[in-house]
Amino acid sequence: MKKLIILSAVLLSLSISSCKKYLDIEPVGKVIPTTVEDFRALMTSAYLGFPKHKALLAFRTDELTLNNDNDNFSAVKDIYSWKDAGQDGLTAPFPYITFYKSIFYTNQVIADVEAKAGKSAETAQLKAEAYLLRAYAHFELLNMYAKPYNSATASTDRGVPISTTIDIEQKFPVATIEAVYNQIFSDLAAGQQLLTVDKWDSGKNYRFSKRAALALSARIYEFRNEWDKALTTAQAVLTINNELEDLNVAGSLLPNDYKSKENIMSLEEVMDSRTSNSSYISAHLLGIYDQTNDLRFHKYFNIQDLNYVSVKGNSDALKITFRNGEMYLIAAEAALQTGKNDVALQRLLDLKAKRLTPTYFQAEKTKISGLTAPNLMKEILAERERELAIEGHRWYDLRRYGQPQITHTIGTDNFVLIQNDPRYTIRFPKDAIANNPGLQ
Repeated sequence: MKKLIILSAVLLSLSISSCKKYLDIEPVGKVIPTTVEDFRALMTSAYLGFPKHKALLAFRTDELTLNNDNDNFSAVKDIYSWKDAGQDGLTAPFPYITFYKSIFYTNQVIADVEAKAGKSAETAQLKAEAYLLRAYAHFELLNMYAKPYNSATASTDRGVPISTTIDIEQKFPVATIEAVYNQIFSDLAAGQQLLTVDKWDSGKNYRFSKRAALALSARIYEFRNEWDKALTTAQAVLTINNELEDLNVAGSLLPNDYKSKENIMSLEEVMDSRTSNSSYISAHLLGIYDQTNDLRFHKYFNIQDLNYVSVKGNSDALKITFRNGEMYLIAAEAALQTGKNDVALQRLLDLKAKRLTPTYFQAEKTKISGLTAPNLMKEILAERERELAIEGHRWYDLRRYGQPQITHTIGTDNFVLIQNDPRYTIRFPKDAIANNPGLQ
């Protein structure tokens, strides 16, 4: 963008319990916080404004089928059919500016919190969270609007603009993928050095903590195919807390519930009302579960109007960003990629033991223990589909592994995303290009 579009006093007047007063706007569009409470309110606005993009990304995957009779049909049909060019005016836009609004808030905290509110454990934590949320926002932008990471071409592949300043007159050119990752790693290191909170209590666990920072690092290393680092970091997360919801136990929670024993961070609404009301679970996704013995099936899905729907989202209690189930799978994937097949198998079995009936688990254990490395990798990736269904991972996994052909049907019309289709990378939105023609 030539100029970042800045939030005015509207968001800052949100009724947030941590904010004792409205923040001053001086001049218009520029926030002047002075106290720890002010800066916490600023960070809360950054968190609350974080986009709900993964609810839309799900329509591009093989997880959902479209409910043609829903009122939201017109908002998502072009997304479902991958019609990225020439969309009608009713199509829901993928977020871009909203990412940079959250980033703007983090830039303000990073620049001013210690100077205005003094140096303390509280201000160090706030500054750390700002660095980490800024890193995560840039990471998500990359995975929507840039090609999947390729170490051979990342230094020349187009990425996204980097924003690290609150100068609203600054121009923001598109940086390379590698340059964006360099900034992400810089922010990760700065944030981790300042963090003071090991783990937030339920209700505040939408904020970054030490465990959440490690989980973000593990995911980034996974996406960059830095397998040794991905394994080490995922194992470090699980060393702190390796608990999983045991679905064999009465009263077990959904693994992505913010109160779940395996929760790490609950920031993102990965399925909103628009998504849940205008979709059903696809035959493909339903077909990869043993519908009797895989306890996730009836935990994750309910029947509605003769079709299955997800019960994993469309609720503040089910916001999710990182949890232990994902860390087990990162560890398994990374271990296999580094030749540690026994570690990969054990991590996979540790997860399955909590998700399958005991008898079925024993059969699965026997079956997968004899798999060759390539077939074990297929099983790990299939387990990612089952375990992380409708949590915002699938589009990214499709991009990372093979970019396979997918067919969606609307009425009698078939739409095909061919293998390695350029549409596996989303176009920058029209309003972003209008503000910054360099994105074209």
